[in-house]
Amino acid sequence: MNILQFSALWLLLTVPLLFLVVVLGLILASRRRFSPRKKGSIAFFHPFAECGGGGERVLWAAVHSIQNCHPEADVYIYCNASSTVTDLVHAAKSRFNLDILPNFSVVPLRKRHLLDPSRYPRLTMVCQAIASVIVAMEALDGLVPQVWIDTTGWAFPYPLIRMLGSHVIAYVHYPTISSDMLLRVKNREAAFNNSSSLASSGIFSYLKLVYYHIFAFIYGFCGGFANVCMVNSSWTKSHIEDIWWMHGGTESIALVYPPCDTEDLRKLDLDKRLKTITVLSIAQFRPEKNHEIQLQALAHARNAARHMQDAELAELVMQTKLILAGGCRDDKDYERVDMLKHKAKELGLDDSCVEFCINVPFSDLRTMLGNAIAGIHSMRDEHFGISVVEYMAAGAIPIAHASGGPQTDIVKPEPVDGEMQETGYLCDSVEQYSRALTEVLRMDTHARLAMSGAARRRSSRFSDEKFQHDFLEAVMPLLTADGILPTNKSKNI
Repeated sequence: MNILQFSALWLLLTVPLLFLVVVLGLILASRRRFSPRKKGSIAFFHPFAECGGGGERVLWAAVHSIQNCHPEADVYIYCNASSTVTDLVHAAKSRFNLDILPNFSVVPLRKRHLLDPSRYPRLTMVCQAIASVIVAMEALDGLVPQVWIDTTGWAFPYPLIRMLGSHVIAYVHYPTISSDMLLRVKNREAAFNNSSSLASSGIFSYLKLVYYHIFAFIYGFCGGFANVCMVNSSWTKSHIEDIWWMHGGTESIALVYPPCDTEDLRKLDLDKRLKTITVLSIAQFRPEKNHEIQLQALAHARNAARHMQDAELAELVMQTKLILAGGCRDDKDYERVDMLKHKAKELGLDDSCVEFCINVPFSDLRTMLGNAIAGIHSMRDEHFGISVVEYMAAGAIPIAHASGGPQTDIVKPEPVDGEMQETGYLCDSVEQYSRALTEVLRMDTHARLAMSGAARRRSSRFSDEKFQHDFLEAVMPLLTADGILPTNKSKNI
């Protein structure tokens, strides 16, 4: 039996298994002696709360919003067993510039490792979905809250949580499965989550498509158990509306843009008179972030510069330095950084034109943003794109992938003096990224300030204050109606 046949066999076995796990979980919940529901408790399910990605910024901004409005709130965080309140408060401040009150409690998750996608090289989605139910049951062993706030997007435990009498509030960053993924498999298009070996086979692509449709059915069924659903972009909203069985109708899905520290970044100078020309990339070092295309684009631009007639522009291109700043969660991420460094050398990019910065604090990121002439983003179907907003707020011209949140919500023309001013570039190939990099360098000061100024104005739509207002507006009706929080502070919403 070869690897494809083996994968197909497991495909047909594990999708029904997922459904059985969800059903059996509900049956077990009815028989198992969980602790009584703790009245007035609000628990955030975020197993990787100590990390520094966009999802963690949403988590801590949500906690901050509730604490700011109701400092007496009884808040819990389901997260890594080794995390302490002190560590988490420090991480929120250093990475996101958020002041979190240390009056919350940690509910330790010792089975968190089961969610690691590297454990499941095949059938990753279904294995992680099963793992999410197991980890959620461990969380409920520690505390059955009155309100379960999921800021990770794991919908499969929702029926179990509702059966125990808890309310479920979901903030969805990215649908676990989307119509775009279904279309990619149908068209047999290779991607980081659709290997070329499967995409090249008609029969296995068909089997995977069946698997995806069954998985989407179960995902939509479980997601429909959320009492309140928030999404981070128009792109995510359209997919959740298509897949989730929202009993309250699609009007119950609230669009709440993620928080971005635009107020602080907007204080940086727009007119960047720099000795070194830098292009900044902010993204966790994960496969889907597609850092390779950034390296390829810089190499392509440098190769083109060697044949330019415009000597001044060619010199600017050759002087440009790409800084890749991002977080590493585990050994796999560090291995990916090593692979990217090797790839850079293969492309002829030495340390003078490429630099890797890992797990840098917010203060250093702020300095990098203030020094960058442009910011580059290359993930296809990015659910939102906080880093793109940060580029715009800091005055760095965004060069983003032409898909997902950057395309539908962020890099859009902004009205200026009665006319629509472009705010950045959208690309989907090495050549387009290379051309965008070159065009930013070609701009005169007036044109660059016009674009970066419009981009900065647009970034104000995604501020921390806007997130707090929209988040509280979505959750407070449920929190106050059930007596979890008092209504006497509704003026803060």
